[in-house]
Amino acid sequence: MFALDIEKEVARLVIDRPEARNAIPASRWQALGDRAVEAEREGARLLVVCGAGGAFCAGADLGDFPGLMDDESARAAFRLSMRRAFENLADLGIPTVAAIDGPCFGAAVALAMACDMRIAGPGARFAITPSKMGISYPQEDVHRLVSLVGAGQAARLLFGAAPIDGEEAARIGLVERYSATAAGFEQEVESLTEAILANSAHSIALLKRSIRLAAAGVANDRGQDQAFDACFGSSDFAERLAGIRPKAFAK
Repeated sequence: MFALDIEKEVARLVIDRPEARNAIPASRWQALGDRAVEAEREGARLLVVCGAGGAFCAGADLGDFPGLMDDESARAAFRLSMRRAFENLADLGIPTVAAIDGPCFGAAVALAMACDMRIAGPGARFAITPSKMGISYPQEDVHRLVSLVGAGQAARLLFGAAPIDGEEAARIGLVERYSATAAGFEQEVESLTEAILANSAHSIALLKRSIRLAAAGVANDRGQDQAFDACFGSSDFAERLAGIRPKAFAK
């Protein structure tokens, strides 16, 4: 149910189970993480995660939930399988973008938050609904949510469990970009992709690690300092500087 297509250094990971609005069964979360890792291993410089058939993802498959009522070991296995999938995605060395149009509910919001950036289209709808079912949300996912939107907005989304649209998601910081038209949504994804691919893959990998450290509260890191210094001796820097200098002095 996860189609991976790599073209011109861009990988598209499509959640493809439209008959269930792309809900993900408990047994398939690890496959999601594996496909994300495969994209980087196969040489992609950017991963776009999206859904098929007019939905991003309805989250976890509710058909698995009755089995969790009487099986304590299955509960932990379910939680950990999602955690591993999201960690695989978050730990990639390449940039990741969630391209969200249609429903994005429950665990799918956690999936989107595990990506580096999120773009919402005109049909995007977000809802985090565990309180409707008498359950909670994994702590690491609540942490990502609070980091993105703040404690008050996180409380509104978690306690009220009401859906919001893409425009509201952008206003509160749940997504970085929103387009009110399908064409604009595709253009947003394409423009971001082109901008990233135009830049140094090595630089982006270092910057991604810097962002991860900063998000964890790390203000100084010896490894990052050494990597910063080393960049100036690289052939990548020399070639890019040579290309920039003529333009800089053209006027």
